[in-house]
Amino acid sequence: MSFRWLSRPNASCGMGVADHTKNTFMELKRKKVHRYVIFMVDESKKEVVVEKTGGPAESYDDFTAALPENDCRFAVYDYDFVTSDNCQKSKIFFIAWSPSSSRIRAKMLYATSRDRFRRELDGVHYEIQATDPTEMDLEVIKDRAH
Repeated sequence: MSFRWLSRPNASCGMGVADHTKNTFMELKRKKVHRYVIFMVDESKKEVVVEKTGGPAESYDDFTAALPENDCRFAVYDYDFVTSDNCQKSKIFFIAWSPSSSRIRAKMLYATSRDRFRRELDGVHYEIQATDPTEMDLEVIKDRAH
């Protein structure tokens, strides 16, 4: 008797990405209409969708407060700063938020979807994996951007 490994198609590919999701990222990148975008995995649709956007006037504290305390999310944050030569700059951060207190299933779902989703977001400068708010503190963002 011979055994065959059964492979599940797309098991490692993670979720699809909705067109609206990509368009919202492009609005942040090109038009600067959002300070941040928080994405969630919609298991019923098997895709990553936009959960919340923050307007250009919102702060980093507004952004971090919008992330769920006990559940995973993907997010992008457009960080504006002034260089030592007084130039206005902007860097886009991709943040994979996976708090220690979130469910194992959610952590696995987001971990398997992250790489594919991240590749869809052309124009991200830095990536941060955070399991705790201190790992994505504003000082961490500042240090990475400069």
